[in-house]
Amino acid sequence: MTEQSAWSFTDDRGRPATADRRPARVLAYVQAGATLWDHGIRPEGIFGSGHDGSEPDRAKTGTLPLDAVDYRGAGDDLDVDTLLRGKPDLVVAVSYGHGRLYGLDPDTAKHLEERVPVVAIDVGQARTLARVTGRFAELAVSLGGAPDPGAAGDLHAARERLRAAARATPGAPAVAALSPASQEQAYAARPRMWPELRVLAELGVSVVSPPEGPGVNWATVGWAEAAAMEPRIVLTDVRANALPLDEIAAPAWEAVRQRTRTVPWNPEPLCSPQAHARFLGLVAEALEATASG
Repeated sequence: MTEQSAWSFTDDRGRPATADRRPARVLAYVQAGATLWDHGIRPEGIFGSGHDGSEPDRAKTGTLPLDAVDYRGAGDDLDVDTLLRGKPDLVVAVSYGHGRLYGLDPDTAKHLEERVPVVAIDVGQARTLARVTGRFAELAVSLGGAPDPGAAGDLHAARERLRAAARATPGAPAVAALSPASQEQAYAARPRMWPELRVLAELGVSVVSPPEGPGVNWATVGWAEAAAMEPRIVLTDVRANALPLDEIAAPAWEAVRQRTRTVPWNPEPLCSPQAHARFLGLVAEALEATASG
């Protein structure tokens, strides 16, 4: 490799990925691919996790041009030959710590890394959203991407709008993050374990925690327990594996439904300034609407 043509990037496992030239055909986990697209990098393909099916989950794909990006599938459908069918020269995966590539069987991941450079970005609870967003930006720049010149300003404005809305809303209305599992149960997010939810708290939003108990990231609660959290705003998981909140018919939830506002929430967020600004804007809008009655 020459100094002029060589490309390298050290990922969040501390492993350098190298190539004799800048990669141009990127295969990415769907969250990573949608994030890179916001930075001007179009992946040639994307793949999902065990939560996904034979079609890409629109809640996760952001503004990716799905007619021009090959979806390889997810879960048991993924093997090395399937992942490499588009001849990628780089794979971008995400990790929730311990170096494991999310969405890939460990044996598949091992054989994949033997054939193509792999970069893993850690999106786990130990990372701040700013750190994760920054790492994706660094990777995108190394691949020839360029930041949206207005994105940083839009994010700053969204943060300030949300901060002002949180201060101005009487009684600091409770915000809960839920992933409906069935007519009997929901998964309630433990806010401190989610980088995006920690940002809401930092900006003054009252994000309520479910009761202590089993579950590191989520508490499994009945709808009566979810109602007892008394949320005025619900961040509801809109991924395809979650039940739509408006389909919940549990009597204990019905009274809460009448007084709550909902905000669509993807627990696997795009880690770009544009996407984060959009999410903060939706939460601010819900707070403002609550304050006005």
